[in-house]
Amino acid sequence: MQNIRNIAIIAHVDHGKTTLVDKILHFTNQFRDNENSGELILDNNDLERERGITIVSKNVSVKYKDTKINIIDTPGHADFGGEVERVLKMADGVVLLVDAFEGPMPQTRFVTGKALALGIKPIVVVNKVDKENCRPEEVYENVFDLFFSLGATEDQLDFPVLYGSSKQGWMSKDWTKPTTDFTELLDAIIEHIPGPQISEGTLQMQVTSLDYSTFVGRIAIGRIARGTIKENQPVSLVKRDGKIVKSRVKELQLFEGLGRVKVTECHAGDIVAVVGIEGFEIGDTIADFENPEQLEVMHIDEPTMNMLFTINNSPFFGKEGKFVTSRHIHDRLQKELEKNLALRVVPTESPDQWLVYGRGILHLSVLIETMRREGYELQVGQPQVIVKEINGQKHEPIEELVVDVPAEVSGKVIELVTQRKGELLVMETKGDMQHLEFSIPSRGIIGLRNNVLTATAGEAVMAHRLKGYEPWKGTIPGRLAGVLISLDTGSTTAYSIDKLQDRGRFFVDPGVDIYEGQILGEHIRDNDLTINVTKGKQLTNMRASGSDDNTRIAPAIKFSLEECMEYIQADEYIEVTPQSMRLRKIYLTENERKVNAKKFV
Repeated sequence: MQNIRNIAIIAHVDHGKTTLVDKILHFTNQFRDNENSGELILDNNDLERERGITIVSKNVSVKYKDTKINIIDTPGHADFGGEVERVLKMADGVVLLVDAFEGPMPQTRFVTGKALALGIKPIVVVNKVDKENCRPEEVYENVFDLFFSLGATEDQLDFPVLYGSSKQGWMSKDWTKPTTDFTELLDAIIEHIPGPQISEGTLQMQVTSLDYSTFVGRIAIGRIARGTIKENQPVSLVKRDGKIVKSRVKELQLFEGLGRVKVTECHAGDIVAVVGIEGFEIGDTIADFENPEQLEVMHIDEPTMNMLFTINNSPFFGKEGKFVTSRHIHDRLQKELEKNLALRVVPTESPDQWLVYGRGILHLSVLIETMRREGYELQVGQPQVIVKEINGQKHEPIEELVVDVPAEVSGKVIELVTQRKGELLVMETKGDMQHLEFSIPSRGIIGLRNNVLTATAGEAVMAHRLKGYEPWKGTIPGRLAGVLISLDTGSTTAYSIDKLQDRGRFFVDPGVDIYEGQILGEHIRDNDLTINVTKGKQLTNMRASGSDDNTRIAPAIKFSLEECMEYIQADEYIEVTPQSMRLRKIYLTENERKVNAKKFV
C-alpha cells in the first residue's frame, strides 16, 4: 500500500492557484527536458486560457519522497462554487492560497468555510511576497481571524503557514529568507496533511466528477472511501434518491502526472476513474454488489439567478450556426446538467423556451459562450434574481461586495453602490488603495461593474459572494438611457450613422447587416428612438462647397457577453450565434412593441 495525500488548492481569483500547480509539476519533473509545457498547464480549454481563470476543477498527481500527492486545482469564482463544493469531498487537506497584499477576499471566505465545515486540515500559503507593498504578517493575522470567525477547531487553527512566490518558484517558512524550490511546501503537505482514513468494510466510492471519452463514453471519477475495486467486478450503483442499479466495472484508471494509467485494482484513498458504469450522476455511490451502502449525498448551494434561453427567431437565424432547433438546445442543456451541479433547467409553457438557473452572471455566460463556440444559435433574456417567500415576506439574495479602488475615486464608487441599495460596512486604507466592503442585493450587482469601471478609469477591483437572503430592499433603478432601434432591414451606411451621431452612441459599424427591431446604440435621452441607418446619400449631380466633407464617425462600442447580459432590459434579448452577438427588442416592429408595452412595466 503506497503513501497517498489528497489535497485541494483553494483561493480567491488570481491569487495564483494554477501557477502553483504548474510549478509543482515542474519541480517534481513531470516533463521531459525537451518538452515545452507552456504556462497554466491545467487551464486547458480555450475559454479558460482567454479569460485567465479556472472554470472546471482538474486532478493531477505527483510523486515526492515515495508519497503520491493527488492535487485538485479548483476555480476561484463564487459562480463556480458548485465545482469547489463537490471536489472538496475528495480531499483530506487543503492548501489555502492568500495574496500577500490583498489578504483574504470574499471567495477565500466562501471556500474556506466549506473546507472547515468538512473537517479538512488546512495549510496556509501566503503567495506573491515579491509584490510591492506586501504585508505578509498582517495577512497571516487576517487568515487566523477568518478561521476563528468561521468556527475552526483547535486543530484547524493550529495551521502551518508558508510564504513564497509561485511565479518565482520558491516557498519558505520565513518570507525574509527566500529558498530556491518547493521542498518546504511538499514536506509540509506530507507532514501535516493526514493520509486517507481507511475504514473496514465493503466498497464505497462517491462519484464527484465525470469525464467523457469518444471511445468508452462517460467515465466516473471519485475517491474510494473504503474497500477495494477491481477490473471486471460487479457493483451496485446507488442513485441519489436511493434507487439501486446493478452494473459492472470494465476498466480502472489512476491519475499519474497529467494523465491516467490503466490498473487492475484500486484501494481506499485512491482517486480513480471508473469506465463501464452506465447512467450515473454526480453524487451517486458505487457500492458492493450484494449489500450496497450509500454515502451521504452531496449538498450543493441553491442557484441565485435565472435567465430565459430560447431558440433564435430573428430574421438572421440559421445563417451562422449548425444547431438552431429547440431539440438541439434542449439536448445540449440536458448534457450540461450531468456535470454542472449548480445548474438547473426548468421547461416553460412554450416548447422552445427554458428557464436556466445558475450561480451568477459568469456561471451562465460561460455556458452560453461554450454553446456558441460549439455552433449553437440561441437567444437569452435579461438575468433575474430568484426571490423567495419566507414567513409571508418577500426575500431576495444579498451579496457581500468588496471593492479596492484608488482613494481619490472611492467617493464615486460609494455613490454608485448606495444608489443600488448597497450599505457601506467597512472602509479602510490598504497602501494607496481604499478597501470598501458593502452589503448589496444581487439585483444591484447586475450592471454595476461597467459603471464602477467607467467611474474609476478601470482601476477598481471588484469581488462578491452570496451572503444569504434578506427582506426585499425595494426598487433599484435600471438602465437610465433608452436605445436606438433599427426601423429597417438592410446594411448600415456611414452617411446615416454620421448624421445620427448627435442622437447617441452606436454599437454597430458602417457596412454591417442589420434587421428591423435590432438595437443599434444608446440614446442620449431616457426613451427609445427608432432610426433608419440604411439610407445612403442621394447621388445627384448637385454639389455644395463645404458640405461634402468626409464623414467622421466615432468608433462603435463593442460589448462582451457579460456586458450585454448586464445591459439589456426586460423587453430585450441577446441573439448569440457562433460569429455574432446582437442586441434586439423581443418585439421587432414598432406596432408590436406598443401593443405589448404593458407586459414589461
